[in-house]
Amino acid sequence: MPSSCKEIRAALAQCLQESDCIMVQRHTAAECLREPLSSTLSPHCQQLKKGFGECRRGMIDMRKRFRGNQPAGAKALQANATPAPGTISGTTESTETASVAGYQLYAGRSAFAGAVKVTSGNEKEPPDWRELENEQYRRDQAAKKKL
Repeated sequence: MPSSCKEIRAALAQCLQESDCIMVQRHTAAECLREPLSSTLSPHCQQLKKGFGECRRGMIDMRKRFRGNQPAGAKALQANATPAPGTISGTTESTETASVAGYQLYAGRSAFAGAVKVTSGNEKEPPDWRELENEQYRRDQAAKKKL
């Protein structure tokens, strides 16, 4: 189990130990995670249960198996991070870009750290390669006629 699943599992176990289901009603953790008792858990425990399930389910997904899960510590860092370079601070776009920028991990680094170029949409369109070759051909033909 990757370290991020272990962290979520530990947080879920801690939340369950402090819940009324175990402390007051004296149910086991396994019983508290099943219906109908799981609906009596706090929203925080329910979110941890859902997150742990998704983490474990991601172990089967081949894309996640190669990339790995994002460590829980990285999520906390990104929540406190400043907006990514090239974004406008204070907009929803900047927060989305900042959180997506480092999500996919490859060899411990972001998969798309330097590959994505931020554009405004007003850049000049690069010339088509066919047009460039046609211009080169016309220049060559004009040079041959001069000789």
